[in-house]
Amino acid sequence: MIQNVAVIGAGSWGTALATVLADNGHQVSIWMRDPKQADSINHDHVNEKYLPGAKLSARIVATTDLRLAVSEKQVVLVAVPSHAMRQICRDLAPLVAEEALLIHAVKGFELETLKRMSEVISEELPSAIASRLAVLSGPSHAEEVVKRQPTTVVVASESEESMLRAQDLLMNRNFRVYTNPDVVGAEIAGALKNIIALGAGISDGLGFGDNAKAALLTRGLAEISRLGLKMGAMPPTFSGLAGIGDLVATCTSKHSRNWRAGFLLGQGKKLDDVLNEIGMVVEGVRTTRAANVIAEREDVEMPITHVLYAILFEGKDPRKGVEKLMGRLKTYEMEYLNPDGE
Repeated sequence: MIQNVAVIGAGSWGTALATVLADNGHQVSIWMRDPKQADSINHDHVNEKYLPGAKLSARIVATTDLRLAVSEKQVVLVAVPSHAMRQICRDLAPLVAEEALLIHAVKGFELETLKRMSEVISEELPSAIASRLAVLSGPSHAEEVVKRQPTTVVVASESEESMLRAQDLLMNRNFRVYTNPDVVGAEIAGALKNIIALGAGISDGLGFGDNAKAALLTRGLAEISRLGLKMGAMPPTFSGLAGIGDLVATCTSKHSRNWRAGFLLGQGKKLDDVLNEIGMVVEGVRTTRAANVIAEREDVEMPITHVLYAILFEGKDPRKGVEKLMGRLKTYEMEYLNPDGE
């Protein structure tokens, strides 16, 4: 069934998802703040700032008017940086139709409150809408999605109806969508993998090899799972698309802003210079700050996260950080053998 969809956020991911929706025949209204960007999408059908070279469908109509974007829309898909989520939800609250399906595709925590995105949404939007929220996650570089390269993702929701609606809305021959009832796990895995991707980039920037990266991904997944389970996630989520799938894609691809930021840090550049060079939001930086606090609050051992925090915010030399991780005390690999963690 063809639907009218609003995509909130015209960065690379929002634009790629708008392309998937348009490919499926839906009418898409995409909202952004920049009038020049909107004009470029409407007249030239390109978003050169975020996805240069990609030709967009004429079914994607851009606007800077949020009310116009969401008016009478059956689906609202939010793809904004995590730090903008609360204000966007406040702005959307009086505008979104009560029966609309809300999907968010944002990977991060709210730094000030340490809340997951679905928790922020539930505080700002009417309960009738928030209760039907679906979360989109998984290994999905926008640069590949917009080229119609095979991609597989997951939608998580506590509402089976919402999962199935989101799946039907997005799924096509290039974009396969699975369902999962574990909202907590999908959000935590999606956010924390960006921390490990920073570490993977640092490892490459330092000139380390495959052995180091394999260890980082494996022990990084252990950290992600450890915190996720403590916060109520389901174990299978971390071995699925939102967990290991997204972790592998983000830690091994030069499409990843988080990997690129880590690579530049590993080469000796300062954080401010790195962020200026990339020119787009690097969610892993904010997530590292949030996760470092959450780990202490939940009493969960996360040594990789702690070392990355020290590199990012305390000026620790990346090579010294690796030495610290390698010099830790002996411990078990399997958590069930060592209930207290590492």
